Amino acid sequence: MRPLARLLTLCLLLGWLTGCAGWGGDTWREPQLHLLEVEPVKMRLHQQEFVLHLRVDNPNESRLFIRHLTYSVRLGDLLLAEDEASLWRSVGGQARRTFKITVRTNLWQHLKPLAKLLKRGQPLQYQLRGELATGLILHRDLHLSQRGEIIPGDLQPE
Repeated sequence: MRPLARLLTLCLLLGWLTGCAGWGGDTWREPQLHLLEVEPVKMRLHQQEFVLHLRVDNPNESRLFIRHLTYSVRLGDLLLAEDEASLWRSVGGQARRTFKITVRTNLWQHLKPLAKLLKRGQPLQYQLRGELATGLILHRDLHLSQRGEIIPGDLQPE
């Protein structure tokens, strides 16, 4: 009786695993991440606070669960911010959702290199890199890499 129970349990486990393998089939398409806006919140001497507005587009029929975001922000070669955020949100199937992430940095420590970059009058290159951990049972990581430029004249008040 015992070998029959083991065989039955093994067959059930193998059947369950093949069912799980079918979940991540060819129909799954990778969601897209977009940086929409960088909103300045508090500007103090030793700490600046910004809010990053990130949009997640889910092209799949099933709900996308988002657990965690790891990110870094660079201006030229300067690392301005690097942090992690626990989100625990979801995006419905065939939907999009915007998330707000608070970023704190200390631009004071980068004052001299930033002044040199601004003095040139050329556009400043920025880069946002991130990794979004998704899923509750089956985990997938989404990678975000967005580059752009900031024109120094746009930073000056009129």
